[in-house]
Amino acid sequence: MPKDKKETKIKKEKKEKKEKKEKKERKDKKEKKEKNGEEIIDVKMEEATSSKKEKNGDVKMEEATPKKEGTMIVHYDLSALVPFSIPLASKEFVLELMQTVRKASKKRQCRRGVKEVTKALKKNHKGLVVIAGDISPPDVISHIPILCEEHNVPYIFIPAKADLGFSCSAKRPTSVVMIVPDLKNEENFDYKDEYKLCLKQVRELEQAIIF
Repeated sequence: MPKDKKETKIKKEKKEKKEKKEKKERKDKKEKKEKNGEEIIDVKMEEATSSKKEKNGDVKMEEATPKKEGTMIVHYDLSALVPFSIPLASKEFVLELMQTVRKASKKRQCRRGVKEVTKALKKNHKGLVVIAGDISPPDVISHIPILCEEHNVPYIFIPAKADLGFSCSAKRPTSVVMIVPDLKNEENFDYKDEYKLCLKQVRELEQAIIF
């Protein structure tokens, strides 16, 4: 067998071994998370990307393929909740909220953090406020529900600030997010159905508390 072909075969075998090892590590990691009680849900992103590869001086174009941006993990630990975490979303509803926040964030229709949300509420912006319930000290967010009620803006609590931060593509956990949809521009509001469904569920939870 020629030397160059032998070297190519060895490289190919090494590459296959490396891929098998990485696949096994990913599988073990996933199984470990499932054992710890974490619910892992794949979020399919319908985005196509194209990349260039240079080999031996030649540029090769790859076909556009769907790219998965990661997974959403719902943390539903109620031990660290502030006493006023009412209404509180169920585990299934948390996922719906996270997906809606993610879509709004991509359209730049989100206000993140206490300062931005407080400012938006005082300016009478309309939308949906999602608050993390594991904030310490509670005084940081205690005024947000009051402001929401004063301006007739629906709000909902979810257990984990880490989930809220991840859903709005922030690098750190986020205490509060306000979805402020562009109601005038239908093309820029392609998550309308999901938003309305979340809004409806929040209103139903509010009514259940009142009665």
